[in-house]
Amino acid sequence: MLSVLRNRTYRHLFVAQVVALAGTGLATVALGLLAYDLAGADAGSVLGTALAIKMVAYVGIAPVVAALAHRILRRRLLVAADLARAGVALALPFVGSVWQVYLLIFVLQAASATFTPAFQSVIPDVLPEERDYTRALSLSRLAYDTETLVSPVLAAALLALVGYRWLFWGTVIGFLASAVLVVSVVLPGAVLAARGKPGKADAGSRSAGARSLAGIRLFLSVPRLRALLALDLAVAASGAMVIVNTVVYVREELGRPAGDVPLALGAYGGGSMLVALLLPRVLDRVADRTVMLPAAFAVAGLLAALAVVTTAGGGAWRWPALLALWAGLGAAGSLILTPGGRLLRAAVPPADLPAAFAAQFSLTHVCWLLAYPLAGWLGATAGLPAATVALAVLALASAVLAARVWRTEATATRPAVAPVPATVTVRPHHRQAPRPVHRRPLHAPSGRALVRHHHHRHPAAP
Repeated sequence: MLSVLRNRTYRHLFVAQVVALAGTGLATVALGLLAYDLAGADAGSVLGTALAIKMVAYVGIAPVVAALAHRILRRRLLVAADLARAGVALALPFVGSVWQVYLLIFVLQAASATFTPAFQSVIPDVLPEERDYTRALSLSRLAYDTETLVSPVLAAALLALVGYRWLFWGTVIGFLASAVLVVSVVLPGAVLAARGKPGKADAGSRSAGARSLAGIRLFLSVPRLRALLALDLAVAASGAMVIVNTVVYVREELGRPAGDVPLALGAYGGGSMLVALLLPRVLDRVADRTVMLPAAFAVAGLLAALAVVTTAGGGAWRWPALLALWAGLGAAGSLILTPGGRLLRAAVPPADLPAAFAAQFSLTHVCWLLAYPLAGWLGATAGLPAATVALAVLALASAVLAARVWRTEATATRPAVAPVPATVTVRPHHRQAPRPVHRRPLHAPSGRALVRHHHHRHPAAP
């Protein structure tokens, strides 16, 4: 898996991703503690609102940026987004009211909505080989998991020495380091469709709104990508519960100290990281569908188990149970998210990848926009058991929908085998020697007979 790091450009981009995510992880811990300082037991509601604002920025801005990105060099776009995020992180330690948190979160996530799809669309151009790209996807997942594991541990160590507001300075350093690393490489030009010169009636002449909607229509036109969106909703259900309510579970439900908040988040990251390390070899042998669909049903089961733990009352056993459930949810989420880029790349032409990644980014965060308020507002008003049951039902419905959509696609496309041209000899995939009829020096079948022979072996769709 680490062999792709021999590519200098990808190595710098990967390290940029890691340091930016480490800074983001520090900000996640600090933001949860800031919300608890400002709102107390209603911290889940504050975080739910802040993260819903984040999703609004993602959903509304990512497609527009993707539509306009062809006019801007991708390196400049990535660096500008990093600098904007660093500026916001610089202001976060000085907030004193909830509305300031909401405003800064919107600006921060607008910059992230610019950075992330552009970054995702660069990687297939840097690593065009399928095997290398699969490894890069696993490394990317590993980077996210490292953030959720290492950043909380680092935050716990720092909290023993300084106040939580100092964690935001680590976020500033992370974004600035990411910008420097992006500047240090030359990125390949985006793969564009043959559109003619600017000014003609082509994709470049369409408005930003038309281009962004075209990317969303492209994404939703493929059944397996619609299934991927349903699976992303299951991940959002579990992730929202972890991100929004970890501080509430640890501080209010279990009465544990602030230093245990990053430990719980680290358990979630640890489960995800373990899967990311093992998954590349698994995906070399099994289909993505075989891995992703069972993981979605596992998410629903783990959330149902969390509902049982939540309603169980007191008991010291609930702390290790919470850590185990968080680790399980992290592992199941990684089983779904890691192969997602493979599905997208296989289903979309190279020229449309930037628009498709932006569409996925936006549509996926519609899922989070639904899940965050359920986890935050429902948890604050109706209680954590009600929020947990609602998210478990949502995850189960998403898994069932994904299974139905993906099965429909498999049934529809299985018989669609194109007729073999007369000049082509079909060989089995396992590289067996061709049948003797293809090697006869005399009385070889004519082109038309050869076609009939292959039609007999591979019947066309009715």
